[in-house]
Amino acid sequence: MGFRMGIVGLPNVGKSTLFNALTRTAAAQAENFPFCTIEPNVGEVAVPDGRLERLAAIAKSRQVIPTRMTFVDIAGLVRGASKGEGLGNQFLANIREVDAIAHVLRCFVDDDVAHVEGAIDPVSDAETIETELMLADLENIDKRLAGLSRKLRGGDAEAVAQDRLLRAAKASLEAGKPARSVEVSEEDARPWAMLQLLTAKPVLYVCNVEEGSAATGNALSQRVAEMAAREGAGHVVISARIEEEIAQLDPEEAEAFLEEMGLDEPGLNRMIRAGYDLLGLRTYFTVGPKEARAWTIPAGTRAPQAAGVIHGDFERGFIRAETISFEDYIACGGEQGAKEAGKMRVEGKNYEVADGDVLHFLFNA
Repeated sequence: MGFRMGIVGLPNVGKSTLFNALTRTAAAQAENFPFCTIEPNVGEVAVPDGRLERLAAIAKSRQVIPTRMTFVDIAGLVRGASKGEGLGNQFLANIREVDAIAHVLRCFVDDDVAHVEGAIDPVSDAETIETELMLADLENIDKRLAGLSRKLRGGDAEAVAQDRLLRAAKASLEAGKPARSVEVSEEDARPWAMLQLLTAKPVLYVCNVEEGSAATGNALSQRVAEMAAREGAGHVVISARIEEEIAQLDPEEAEAFLEEMGLDEPGLNRMIRAGYDLLGLRTYFTVGPKEARAWTIPAGTRAPQAAGVIHGDFERGFIRAETISFEDYIACGGEQGAKEAGKMRVEGKNYEVADGDVLHFLFNA
């Protein structure tokens, strides 16, 4: 299981440049004019995880298969998008299909790149986009509430629950707060997700800074960090220009370039980690001579469901999971060493898979 992150923002903030860099493709034009992205571009990238290479080296795996993450580059929204301004409506629909929103904010000054609002103010830009998404949600909620009226009169239990959740979201939006600020019980989590409200999506603010500020950020990105802290949202500082350059280099050149810029790693790594934290995702591994492979699961996933990510038969016929932590696998020099040291555990159906677990599933065919 991977996840889909939609890249949104006003025109000319660096969305498509970032997308091109992250996916190492030229699928999205990065031009200095609004609406250069006419259809949402979709790209998959391998999730970098140094643990996977270390496991593969010990097991002498012939193939290394990382888990993958999908980015969706959604065209620039503008003020009035909820009413169809610019190319608003079709792109609001695209946002409904992603798991989280990476909201790219312009935190650099460049007189050669026009700003659609006329001034560089990332907090104001964020508020513009959030307002449009909130207005779109309110319009959507009103339509759905009207459509539920007949089912409510008939006492339909599902309609009653949906009506209650929609009204909770509407109250929050009318108070000027996004739908994600609504406290949702575990029992309501699934029906709430089914509403697909735009402002219920987790948000990661991506501060696109000039190259010289990539390592430390700047005054504009600091304002975004403060805003994210107030909202309980994620944020990451990145230079789309640097990421674009790194994408064109081989690994050795990229490492030297990052060192020159005072960076420990590419922005992609930081962005994925922030996305994982945002959605509460975890990684487990399967390792052997044939392949070493990473798999993504939500935090709290139990062993049978984790097995089901590989194949449905694994979940249906689950017997047990032989489990070694990543640290123990490395320290013991592999599976056999972990067994001899008593570090391999046998876990049952109620085991919650931990990040970094190396798993071998036993199941009935």
